[in-house]
Amino acid sequence: MKIKFNHKVSIYSGEYPLIYSEATPENETNQFMFENGWVPYYDVWYQTKSARLKLKPISGKRQNQLSKIKITTKTNNSEIKILKEALNNNKSELIAVYGRRRVGKTFLIREFYSNHIVFDVTGLLGGNMKDQLQNFSKEILKRTQKTVPMINSWFEMFTELEKYLDCKNDKKKKVLFIDELPWIATAKSKFLMAFENFWNNYCTKRDDLVVVICGSAASFMVQKIIKNKGGLHNRVSRKIRLLPFNLYETKLFFKSRGINYTNYDILQVYMAIGGVPHYLDKLQKGLSVSQNIDGLCFSKDGILNDEFKILYASLFDDSDKHMKIIKTLAASNKGLPRKELIIASGIASGGDFSIKLEELLESGFVSEYAYYQNKKQLTLYRLSDEYSKFYLKFIEKNKNGGEGTWLKLSNTQSYKTWSGFAFETVCLKHVNQIKKALKIEAIYSTNHSWFNENAQIDLLIDRADNIINLCEMKFYNAAVTIDKNMYLNFKNKIAELNTAIETKKNVYLTMITTYGVKENEYSIELVQNNISMDCLFINSIFRQNYLIFPLLANLNCFLFLQLIEL
Repeated sequence: MKIKFNHKVSIYSGEYPLIYSEATPENETNQFMFENGWVPYYDVWYQTKSARLKLKPISGKRQNQLSKIKITTKTNNSEIKILKEALNNNKSELIAVYGRRRVGKTFLIREFYSNHIVFDVTGLLGGNMKDQLQNFSKEILKRTQKTVPMINSWFEMFTELEKYLDCKNDKKKKVLFIDELPWIATAKSKFLMAFENFWNNYCTKRDDLVVVICGSAASFMVQKIIKNKGGLHNRVSRKIRLLPFNLYETKLFFKSRGINYTNYDILQVYMAIGGVPHYLDKLQKGLSVSQNIDGLCFSKDGILNDEFKILYASLFDDSDKHMKIIKTLAASNKGLPRKELIIASGIASGGDFSIKLEELLESGFVSEYAYYQNKKQLTLYRLSDEYSKFYLKFIEKNKNGGEGTWLKLSNTQSYKTWSGFAFETVCLKHVNQIKKALKIEAIYSTNHSWFNENAQIDLLIDRADNIINLCEMKFYNAAVTIDKNMYLNFKNKIAELNTAIETKKNVYLTMITTYGVKENEYSIELVQNNISMDCLFINSIFRQNYLIFPLLANLNCFLFLQLIEL
């Protein structure tokens, strides 16, 4: 592959030095890039030092550094690229966008397609069929300035929409945006049947339409739309799943807002409310972490004071059962196997429980962690939504605590228990960053939980190079000192694991802490890897879903990617 270098932009000198050059590839393909050691991350390709393709005119002095080249490519994947390609395609496109509430789905579509949207409607939470029809017809009326007759079915409504679109016969791509579609598709309304007919018998006969359907109810979007076995089977041409920010992105967000928090401060915020952009956007510049958490969570008018019930009710029908599962998992700091979860939640075993659990998994509130020995019945389910855990642990009992509440709570034993679990949850979400810190991102590995009656390990990284990383995650406000009791506990875990799995692999005790581990006789003997919280803030190339980069409220989406500093 030939690369035409336009000019060298800058050289970043830091913990992970990079060379940054503007460049344009010629005749590039994804296959070629991958085969030559390149990895895509948004609109950027990275090349490792082991790649066969050599960078020029980069000096020999920096040849061993990770090199970064910003390129324009027809094959790169990102949500912006997906939306852009749909505009440039010579056929109509159906795009499904999903992700939890407040993650930035609506902003993404309206911002990017602002000059192309010809129809834009949002479903009504809790509205019946009549309400949804009236809301839909209002949007048509607004666009046409013509009276829409009384309509009693979705088939009639889409006929009216077709009439409106027939008047727009220019060649310019036109975007139809149906937001919160699961709210519109009420029971027995036949909305999906009518929508299927609209897409299959009208939209596909045109080449100038981009239909974007969006929903916070991830399970609905996946099962009823993306995996539809009826009229919409294989009709979704593109899909985007928006995820909350990771720590690296959260730090960039704060920087863009002029909020100067240390990594420890950012970690505390993240442990409490997660990486949801809308929540993070409410933090105020110039306030401490405790002041901001007080205002958001423990003030009567705080947006997170009563977000819990609204959150689940907006996503799920029969949300009381979903919340039972969430509350059950919140009470268990180490997660629960399916059988124990059923018993503890009081929900009868069967199809209904399975559906509820699957919906929570698909929406990202619950995560499952495979047992190391592939025993399906021992797969652990953990509450992975930071805000839900924080709400049930602290907010629910201290709603009107007001100023000083979080500072007071952070000095209690409850805080110590919660912070340990919360930090583990954050670490489990940043396994790719951990692997990068261990310099094993290029080595095939799998992640597991493991436990028996004598020991529990929340994260095992089983590597193809004959190593198992036994990860211990500890949250402290200072460097961890391994005392005799901790030493014996770690020794026992290693012994129990070796005995149970009868492995010939080397087991490496890997400490993941806030400020590292102090060196003493115990740490010298046991600890093979010492990772601090700073490593969790790495811009990992191998993000779990590098397609997704949620956009921020009140921040121009085209400018946001330019904020990424390496």
